[in-house]
Amino acid sequence: MNQFIRAIRKWDLVLLMINTIIGAGIFGLPSKVFQLSGAYSIVAFVVCALVIFNIIICFAEVGSRFDKTGGPYLYILDAFGRTPAFIMGWLLLWSRIVSYAALINLLVTYASFYNPALTQFFPRLLIMVVLTIILLSINYVGVKKTTSVNNFLTIGKVVPLIIFVAVGAFFIDGSLIDFSVAPQFNDFSSSVLMLVFAFGGFEVVVINSGEMKNPNQIVPYALIISSLLVMVLYGSIQVVSVGTLSTLASSEKPLADAAQFFMGSFGGNLITIGAMISIIGALNAILLVGSRLLYALSEEDQLPKSLSYIHPEFRTPTLALFIFTAISLVLAVTGSFIYAITITAIIRTVMYAMVCGALIKLRSTKPKAVYQIPFGGFFAVTGIFFSLWLFSSSQLSEMRDVLVCLAAGLVILFIYQRMKK
Repeated sequence: MNQFIRAIRKWDLVLLMINTIIGAGIFGLPSKVFQLSGAYSIVAFVVCALVIFNIIICFAEVGSRFDKTGGPYLYILDAFGRTPAFIMGWLLLWSRIVSYAALINLLVTYASFYNPALTQFFPRLLIMVVLTIILLSINYVGVKKTTSVNNFLTIGKVVPLIIFVAVGAFFIDGSLIDFSVAPQFNDFSSSVLMLVFAFGGFEVVVINSGEMKNPNQIVPYALIISSLLVMVLYGSIQVVSVGTLSTLASSEKPLADAAQFFMGSFGGNLITIGAMISIIGALNAILLVGSRLLYALSEEDQLPKSLSYIHPEFRTPTLALFIFTAISLVLAVTGSFIYAITITAIIRTVMYAMVCGALIKLRSTKPKAVYQIPFGGFFAVTGIFFSLWLFSSSQLSEMRDVLVCLAAGLVILFIYQRMKK
């Protein structure tokens, strides 16, 4: 029996996915990919869109088969069993924790632009604690409040980006978009890989299926609509950045610099504020999905059952929310996340491959699905191929970090199972 309130509607889910995908990356990526591929960075966005859309439609079919909280963890549990599911769930959980720690530090760094005192430890600590308590309170009182705040923050982050594209389009200098010099293949590939990780985030939102109205129907819809909207927005941002900022390759804050060029100081401030709103929105979404993942692991009895406690009034996983938030905040304050953040990239590639593999397995064991894509086997195989391509770009240090994190999780699972016996 589902213990949650099904309050997330179709367009709430679309906005939640957009909020999760658009983090802080897009505010710095245009210059990074331009350094590698020049004007062909625009083409890299198109190639990236094709790669990521291949994986998204696999998620859409698999996601239409489930209506419980857990997302990829449950997909892999149903397809491949308990141990592979725990491995994926544990790694995904830690990727959310280190992402929260990284983003809240980045937010304070952005805020220090307005107040240099925020570069000091205690002011940074105060901002982190206060903001985390506010976001915790919003998530504590129920998914309806969380969804309303998410919708507001998503609009708040998207509007500055739309203004950037709409105004910047009138200032594009065609001579800056020069395709005469093609990049090296390795550089172009690196550009695509970098962008694929910028499009990530959609995969964790489906964790909240237990709080969605008609998840079997709205998950495929939201995945496809949100990804297409973000792809168009990202591609447009890159075109404007390349076409308006002659110093794009050397810019540390490309969107702010380009906006300042064609909108003056107002534009620079608009983008800076937009970046801060974007990060706050991502932090809010991480608390929402991270606590539910911890709940799902507990609900399947792979972590202590107390973590699946549901508040009788607000219908939120209270203990899971508090523990997830506390660990994320501690990691953020200590700063030890800086080394651990590298694991998020490799975790994502492993998850993409496993969910594409789950599509093949579930089609053979449970042929019927609410949403079934044509040529599903083909897209699943190509999704696995793309995932392996992404995995091959990982560094040895990233793989080592993942193995250390995984070993810690398996030890905890072993101890918990022994204690139960």
